[in-house]
Formats: sequence, structure tokens, C-alpha cells
Amino acid sequence: MEQATAIHHYLAIAAPYIERYGYAAVFGGVMVESFGIPAPGQSLVMAGALLAAQGEMHIALLLLTAWSAAVIGDNIGYAIGHFGGRRLVLRHGRYVGVRADHLERVEHFFARYGGGIVVVARFFEVLRQLNGVIAGTAGMPWWRFLVFNAAGAALWVGLWGMGVFYLGRHMEQVLGVFKRFEPYVVAIGVLALVGLAVFLFWRRAGGPHR
Repeated sequence: MEQATAIHHYLAIAAPYIERYGYAAVFGGVMVESFGIPAPGQSLVMAGALLAAQGEMHIALLLLTAWSAAVIGDNIGYAIGHFGGRRLVLRHGRYVGVRADHLERVEHFFARYGGGIVVVARFFEVLRQLNGVIAGTAGMPWWRFLVFNAAGAALWVGLWGMGVFYLGRHMEQVLGVFKRFEPYVVAIGVLALVGLAVFLFWRRAGGPHR
């Protein structure tokens, strides 16, 4: 099944690091990913949660490790942006895969949604890696960033840590429910795609004529 394949995929990515370094692997991966350096932070959290479901790690310690790493990493990113500025980020960011278009995209979201984007940033690629840096360059007050960032990190850890832990503990039940409702989910998805295609065609045709 696809879910089981995904689980084995995350375990294959992160298990060697966790087996060798334990919680330190999760902490390091999440922290460096949080200030712009490419790392499988989210995969490490998911793999750790699956291992915790198998009794090989302690879920509470894993969640605390991932949350603290996320908050610390984002605050390092904030300091980089605050003290180094946009020019420094662009000058050295290319060595770790941060490009000008990445920065501009995050700046656009940040300018539009402000502190709210800090809360949800961890759930999206690029935003997760750069939200601290942008908050620093934009001059967002540190205490305000800290509050929003801590809340976002807690939600992110709760979803990918506790959520995957529960999935691992109740795999057979979850897969059974998914199998039962799979035809309905597929049907809804197809209808949504058809509706979107009709809407886009209608918009391209000029909409209603007056």
C-alpha cells in the first residue's frame, strides 16, 4: 500500500542517522533546516515518531527535541537576517541553495500576512527554511517573532510527530478506514478537478457576457 511505502521511505532516509546519533540527529537536522541549510528535518521527525511507535524512542522526548530545535534554528535565522541583512543572505545563501527568487517569494508572503505567516511557515518548503531570516531582515520585533514561531513549531511538531506516532501505533486501523473510504475520496477528487477545469475554461472564455 502507498502509506506503508511512504513509511518505509521515511525510515530509510532517517533511520541510519537516528540509529547512529539518536535524538541528536533529530535536533541537528531540524535546527539547521530552520535557518536555510538543506537537511531532512521533517523526515527525521517523522522517522523518529515511527520508531517511537515501535518503542525504540520516547515520543515526549522526541517532540521536545524537535520543538526546541525548530525554535532555536528559526531564531538563528532571525539573527542572520537582523544583523546581516538581505545582502549578506543573498551573498552567502547560494552556497546552501538559497536563491534570490526564494527570498523574494518569502518576502512577498511575509509582507502580505505578517506574523500569521510565521505560524504556518513550517508547513511549507522554502517558507520553513527562510521565515526566520525574512523576519529578521524585515525588522519584525524579536519577541513577537518568538511567540509566533514557538506556536508554529508546536503545531508542526504536533502534526508530524504526534500525528505520525499515532499512525504508526494504529497502522492497521488507519489503513482499514482509508481503504473503506478510498472510492469516495477518489470520486470527490475527480469532481473537484472537473469543476476546476470548467471554472478555468469559463474564465478564459470571458465569463458571463453582459
